[in-house]
Amino acid sequence: MDADTVPPADEIVTLNGISVLRCAPDGPALDGERAALDLIGDAGWREAELVAVPVERVPDEFFRLRSGIAGAIVQKFAQYRLRLAVVGDISQHVAASQALRDFVYESNLGDQLWFLSAYADLDERLRPTG
Repeated sequence: MDADTVPPADEIVTLNGISVLRCAPDGPALDGERAALDLIGDAGWREAELVAVPVERVPDEFFRLRSGIAGAIVQKFAQYRLRLAVVGDISQHVAASQALRDFVYESNLGDQLWFLSAYADLDERLRPTG
């Protein structure tokens, strides 16, 4: 499977030795703690280390940091020691908010939450360095 081919359903893929739950774009929205816990449970059952969610499953409210949705979701993933990647074009959201732009920048410096434009970028981020 090509790195940018979108799976028809949520599936486990291994990228550079990391087990990734790669979510399909037409699944339930990642719109709060309950949705986060559902994904965390699925990832745990499938022994995934990282969940990659396409931007199509992330509602606009997530990108409005004042809503608290992003913070609550990221906190749940951190509590369960599971990484999260949001994959897809968020440029419109970032252009509209300096706070979001800063949040995305800081998140991408760390290892807990990444905002990536394509699945190929996730493969690259998980590539061992050195």
